[in-house]
Amino acid sequence: MDHYITTFHTHLSALRTSRTLTAKGVPANMMPVPRKVSSSCGTCVSYQAENPMVECMDEDAESIFIKEGDGYRMVHTFEEE
Repeated sequence: MDHYITTFHTHLSALRTSRTLTAKGVPANMMPVPRKVSSSCGTCVSYQAENPMVECMDEDAESIFIKEGDGYRMVHTFEEE
């Protein structure tokens, strides 16, 4: 399993996503965004899964990153409408 973090535009969106992932059996928790990654609200959701779980992200999701060594690489970004 890979370790992912997703950043959000709002804290509420992070909370909703964390709850959705947990309900699907994916261990997830909210945490401050790592210094190497920026975000609008400063909160991210950290989780481990076989894939980025794009379909579980709330509407205010910003970007999904995969942990690689000591850093993170963006694997998906959500376009604002």
